[in-house]
Amino acid sequence: MAKIKKGDLVEVISGRSQARGGDRGKQGRVIEVLVDQNRVVVEGVNYVTKHVRVGQTQRGTKTGGIETHEAPIHVSNVAIVDPETKKPTRVGFRTETVTKDGVEKTVRVRYAKKSGKDL
Repeated sequence: MAKIKKGDLVEVISGRSQARGGDRGKQGRVIEVLVDQNRVVVEGVNYVTKHVRVGQTQRGTKTGGIETHEAPIHVSNVAIVDPETKKPTRVGFRTETVTKDGVEKTVRVRYAKKSGKDL
């Protein structure tokens, strides 16, 4: 089971501070998880400018120019935000038994280590 999933609220915990033009301390939702590269794309973090070649669509409108979008950031540089304290925390796993339609099943649940709340 993954510690960080799509839709989680995370905070950047390393890199340049915001006062120096970096992203450390910013919080955002995970847009995409790149498992094979150990990277995540976070909303509003690590913006890069991309120069796109000018082209034409089917209707004849011009596309291209300079676009900005989020680039992937390494998983070790982000931490999940605790839902109670709104501060970065580590993730733990615990097993719980769930009864559904009369059948008991053990399920692994992610929780925030600081507050103990489920994620």
